[in-house]
Amino acid sequence: MSQIQVDLNDFHWMLEMIQNIDVGLVVLDKQYRIQTWNTFMEAHSNLRPDQTQGKNIFELFPMLPETWLRNKVDSVFMLNNRSFTTWEQRPQVFKFRNYRPITGMVEYMYQNMTIIPLKSLTGEVTHVSLIIYDVTDVAVNKLQLERANKQLSEISRTDGLTQLNNRRYWEERAEQEYNRNIRTKHPCSMVMFDIDHFKRINDNYGHLAGDDVIRQTAATLKSTMRNTDISGRYGGEEFVVILVDTAPENAFVFCERLRKNIESLNIKWESETIKYTISLGVCELYDCFPNYQSWLEQADQALYQSKETGRNKTTIMQYDNIKIVD
Repeated sequence: MSQIQVDLNDFHWMLEMIQNIDVGLVVLDKQYRIQTWNTFMEAHSNLRPDQTQGKNIFELFPMLPETWLRNKVDSVFMLNNRSFTTWEQRPQVFKFRNYRPITGMVEYMYQNMTIIPLKSLTGEVTHVSLIIYDVTDVAVNKLQLERANKQLSEISRTDGLTQLNNRRYWEERAEQEYNRNIRTKHPCSMVMFDIDHFKRINDNYGHLAGDDVIRQTAATLKSTMRNTDISGRYGGEEFVVILVDTAPENAFVFCERLRKNIESLNIKWESETIKYTISLGVCELYDCFPNYQSWLEQADQALYQSKETGRNKTTIMQYDNIKIVD
């Protein structure tokens, strides 16, 4: 066998490998005209090599991110260095549909891409090759794991009955807000409230009805507060809210709106209608508080005053009445 025949065999095998390798392979010249279009690209684009040969890739695929891809390819031509992109930077280069059975819940293929400079015999970079990797399985598995971890994190900090922050996580946020507001000196108010005569609700209607009252209270709180406010179920029928960047007089307005919203509720339970009220206490964050627990204690004292003086009302803890216990 002659050397020419050996070289032709090697060339034939190389072409077979290029055509059948399970990655996309596209060769472009400096005018972005397609020179090579392998079987992978044909299968996912429904375009044969003869339909792509010599065509400008951006005219053939107007959905391509042209500015971004030109910057990537131009730098490879200029610097004679490889370039890499991952699905986390850009999920798709070519918007190919995903047909994998295991990860069929995603519509489009996730892709990594490598851009390789191709030199002529004179050493000049005259072409580049785009190698497209289908990484849908890897991407979907990672995204599912991240979603699962996020859900677990949310579950660990959420009160199951009310879907508010649970006590542990709310106290973490309270400490963060205490530290932040001590530095910034912005006004910030804490509200503590509970359901008046909640034991009577449990005794008269049962604990399931009591749970529903707690749920409805939480839902009303969420619809009344701002997204920036930090609410939580502190325990039993007791709730807490940090009103960020809010002075006591504005906190009082919030509390009265919440109190009236709760008072107007008519909770249907079996053949009965449950009506109830709440009592609230407000305390601003003052410099004299050594920690967030002292702030919380004073809000609790304001709540106690509301309950002692008739319930279904809001009390603001005045600065002159604050007593810090070491």
